[in-house]
This record gives sequence, C-alpha cells and structure tokens, in this order.
Amino acid sequence: MLIVEDLMLLMLDDEKGTVARAGALNYSLGGAVLVELALLGRIEADEDRAGLNGPEVLAVGDGPLPDPLLQSAYDEIAQKPQGIQALILSIGAGLQEPVLDRLVERGLIRRESKRVLGVFRTTTWPAEDTRHEAELRRVIGAVLVDGESPDARTAAMIALLSSSGTLPALRPAFPWSDEVRRRAKELEDGNWGATAVTTAMARNAARIAATAATSAAVSVAVFTAIT
Repeated sequence: MLIVEDLMLLMLDDEKGTVARAGALNYSLGGAVLVELALLGRIEADEDRAGLNGPEVLAVGDGPLPDPLLQSAYDEIAQKPQGIQALILSIGAGLQEPVLDRLVERGLIRRESKRVLGVFRTTTWPAEDTRHEAELRRVIGAVLVDGESPDARTAAMIALLSSSGTLPALRPAFPWSDEVRRRAKELEDGNWGATAVTTAMARNAARIAATAATSAAVSVAVFTAIT
C-alpha cells in the first residue's frame, strides 16, 4: 500500500466512517504522494528556486513508477515544475475518491450511503477489516509512546498526521501527552513535505480570514449607506 492509502485509512473513524480533520484532507493526501515520490528518489526540492509557494519541486530519474497514482503525480511535476505548496493542493484535490475506492477494493473499509431527512445523500466509510490498520497503529504507537526509532515511511506518516493537526483527532485515539506531541513535532519539522503541508494550511487559513474580514467590512459599509 502507498503512504497516501495508509494515511487515509488512519484518518477514517473506524465506527462512523468519517474523516478526522476533513478540512486538512487534501493537504495531507497531496503531501503523502510527494513524500512517497521523494522517498523513491523521483522528485527533488530546489531550495535555490523558492518562491511564495515554497521551493520548486523537480522531477528526476526515469522509468515507470510502481503505481499509476504516483505516475500521474510525477508526470504533472515533470510537465511543469511548481512550488511545493501549490503542488500539494493540485495533487491532493483529486485523490480522495480514488484512494477511498482502493481501500474499499482491498476490503479494508466499506462504503455506506444513506439519505438524511429523505433528501440529502451522505456517504461514510466505516472499517471492514481492521488488521492492517491495527499494525499501522502499533508501529506508530511504538514510535510516539515507546520512543522507538521510526523507518522513513513511518516517520513520514507521523509527520503528515502532525502537520495537518490530525493526530490528536484520530479515532480510535492514540495515547496523547506532551511527550507524544513533542516526538510528533520533531518528525514533522524534519520532513519537508509535512512542513509544506503546515505552511499551505496556514496560508489558506489566512486567505479565508482575509476574505471573511473583507466581506464583513463590505457588509457594514453597505448597511451604513442604506441606513
């Protein structure tokens, strides 16, 4: 399984089938794909060509990648190098449905659709087979709670869960303490993909706040003019 698939599995509430920190999902999924490409040695960040969207990400190496989802992201980067924060959203925005479909096909989750008030259709993805997720949680817990050294893949998952603010919101919950938070933050700070997720989310929050403030100011001005 890809890092992005494991990440999605962890972010789903096993019973309710909803996503923890759904607002951070696209950032997390996009970051997971970029981190996996970096671990495979197929992308590099050019710090000398950093702009408002962070360092430019370049496609390197040749030959086909082991998964079409990774290949699609690699091809996008190869076609036009972009800043990492822009890439995170560009890649992550289209990943939710295909990644959920993969988890359903693997038998790890199931898709449940129902109508609310007889009108609105909602879909959830509760757990079906929890064995793989249980092993993921065991390995992550060994790092965060017991202080074991992680491999690159586990470090990346923890870093991404930390950067998106998802880690304390996972269900079932991990034991949470200042020490667990500190270890997760250390891994986040050491992973450029996770750091880019944090920055991209902060910039988006600032844009939303600015838009809301502008809208409020316009509304006040209009109301004042009318009265």
